[in-house]
This record gives sequence, structure tokens and C-alpha cells, in this order.
Amino acid sequence: MSASNSLYQHFLNHPTVCTDTRSIAKDCLFFALKGENFDANSFAAKALELGAAYVIIDNPDFSIDQRCILVPDVLTALQELAKYHREQLNIPVIGLTGSNGKTTTKELINAVLSEKYKTFATKGNLNNHIGVPLSLLSLTAETEIAVIEMGANHQKEIEFLCELAQPTHGLITNIGMAHLDGFGGFEGVKKGKAELFTYLKKHDGTAFINRNNDYILEMTAAAGLTKTVYYGTETNNTISGTLLKTDPFLELSWSDQQENYKVHTQLTGAYNFENILAAIVISHFFGLTPAQINAGLSGYQPKNNRSQLSKTDKNTVICDFYNANPSSMIAALANIASLAADKKVVIIGDMFELGNEAAEQHQLIIAEAEKAQVNTLIFIGKHFYEVKGQHIGHFFESPAEAKEFLEKEGITDSLVLLKGSRGMALEQLLPLL
Repeated sequence: MSASNSLYQHFLNHPTVCTDTRSIAKDCLFFALKGENFDANSFAAKALELGAAYVIIDNPDFSIDQRCILVPDVLTALQELAKYHREQLNIPVIGLTGSNGKTTTKELINAVLSEKYKTFATKGNLNNHIGVPLSLLSLTAETEIAVIEMGANHQKEIEFLCELAQPTHGLITNIGMAHLDGFGGFEGVKKGKAELFTYLKKHDGTAFINRNNDYILEMTAAAGLTKTVYYGTETNNTISGTLLKTDPFLELSWSDQQENYKVHTQLTGAYNFENILAAIVISHFFGLTPAQINAGLSGYQPKNNRSQLSKTDKNTVICDFYNANPSSMIAALANIASLAADKKVVIIGDMFELGNEAAEQHQLIIAEAEKAQVNTLIFIGKHFYEVKGQHIGHFFESPAEAKEFLEKEGITDSLVLLKGSRGMALEQLLPLL
């Protein structure tokens, strides 16, 4: 690795990596990364003062003493250190990407595999060019299997993250209308996500394939994948499943081609059925028993505001405002339409990174929301506001305006869907629901 061996030796002696002085751990390595509005080189002295063992910098002006390690570029040093560390570990690494459901699927896989193995899974959404290296540097000699989430908003990004994480196994959850701006349209999304399959083919890796998804089957064939394990609803798969119940939590039966099993989960939303099957097929592949698989699935409780059913003093709220794109929005609307409730309310916020398709996609979501047959529709954000036309429902340019409306009107005794892109910060509305 071009990062010196001495840097790896420092890492072995001080295996905690920090990039933010607000969360410095004692005896950590502090990497002084640059952002659009900051240069962490200027925080080097503070990091040492707060207990960092060493700081990695790329500006000699901020070097204080031998605890400052000067490199040509801090981000590159972090990435190369992570790649080198990964190469020292002879363990299965499951690379996971997709337009929707990545994080929930990752959490499910982790919950189930943990019934048998010491499993590491990406924390939160540390799934980009900084997050993946930080995830890899969290792997220890005790880790038996790693699940590394990979996000992307442009082509060649998954390819680069694969070079760092070197997955031995991989899964693409689905292909949807996400990050259209950066990928250059839907075909660009397919091409970008397929970089995981290309890597697996080149390195003799195994892919888990959802046979119900035509786009993924097409990408499997295009990549020439031969080491494949299939899952879906048909009985010709390694793992097949049937959704039995969706209201309010998912219940399903699944088969390993020998016997049938039933499991109750704490997840809401029929769109999570395929995510659950993915966790089953991967866990089955790695030798877990049906009892271990069902224990992991039934014990998993969603958090981080993804498909999370919360009972408040006034309502039952489907908290799904961690992120949104047209595909996940349509699935969420179909879900609330299928659930039984006397009163239903849909509160949805703008979807970001849709480029030239923003107006058309927001109009489409308004039409889908109208079809859901709910009592109250509330749309929040500039994109929705610009295309409101003669549509029914309440339209607000900002969450602050929606907040005023909710304070005045009040929503009670309802099933509420709260969903929007992360940047809309819809969690500020939750106290009013």
C-alpha cells in the first residue's frame, strides 16, 4: 500500500479511527479530512489535545510534533489503509447495494447472521467513499463475516468501493428511480449498480439474485455471473417465500426446497418481503438452521425511521422519513392503502436528486397518493408545491408551514404515513402527530 507500513502499524496499535473532533476517542487515529466548508487539518492540535494518539494531515503548516503524520492526501491515505486492512482479513465480505431497502436489508442480514457468527455490518449509512473505509477499519480479528453497504449517486462509484471492500459475495436489492441526476437516468442507475456484479464475476464471487426482479436477472446475464444463488416467490429457487399477512406486521412462510417454515416479523410494508427473503437466502447459504434464521428475523426491530411503526399518544405513525425516491414512495403509498384503519393520513415531502425528471416524478407521486384513498393528503416542499395545479390535498412549501397547519388542525386517531427525502427533516413533524 502506498500509505506507509508504519501507518498500518500505528493503526494496529491504535485501532480506533476518528474524523470528527466532536467525537474523539482516547488514543484514536484522527484523519484530518477536507470538506466543502472545512479543512480538518486546522483541527489537528485540538484532536491531540482531546486525546488522539496521532493525527494524519496533508498540510505541513499544521504539524506540531511527531504525533502528526504527514501524507500527500488524507482521504487517499484513509482509503488505502482500509483496503490494506481488508486484505489482511480472510473472511466473507458481503457487498450490498441497490436503489431501495439497502439499510433495512443490511440490518436484517446482520440480525440473522449474528445468531451464529460474530458479524459486522455497516453502521448507520456509512456507505460512501469515506464511510466504506471507516467500516472496513472497524473490522477486527474476531469478525467472522462482514456486511458492507455501498451507496452511490454516480457511475464508477460502486466499482471504486468494491476495490476497497473486495466483496466475496454480493446482493443488489433492486433497481429504482433514485439519484437519476447523478447517474444520468434510469439506464445509468442499472449500469452503476451492476458494477458490483462485474466485480464479483472478475473475482469469482457469489451473487444472491432475486428471481422476481427482471432488471436484476438482465444484469446477471449481462455480467456473465455463474456463481449465483436464487431467491423469490417461485419454488425453483434455493429459498422461496410467500407473504401471508401485512397488517400491521409482515408474516411469511418460506421454504428451503425441503420443508416449509413460518415467521412473524416486526416490520411493516409489503415492500420489505423481498428484503426478508434476501436475509433468509444469505443466512441459509452460510449454514444457519431454520430455527436460527427465524429467531433473527422475529427478533429484529426496525429503527432509524425506516418502515418503523410508532404508536404515539394521538396516532399510529409509519415513520419512513429516512429517505425517499419515486420507487420507495410508490411502495409506501401502496402499503398504507392496503392497511386497515378508520382514518388514514399521508404526509409526504420532496424527493431530491431527480434532475430533469423532478417535476414529472412529483406529479406522478401526487397521482399515486390520490389513488391511495386516504382521508387527508399533505404534500411538503418546493417540488410538490410547484406542480400542485388543481390537485386535492394540502400543499406547503416548507416543513415550517406544514407544522403551523398541523398545530392548528391537529391529527388524531389516524394511521399516518410520514415519508420524504432526508433533507426535508420531516422528523420535526413527529411531535405533532
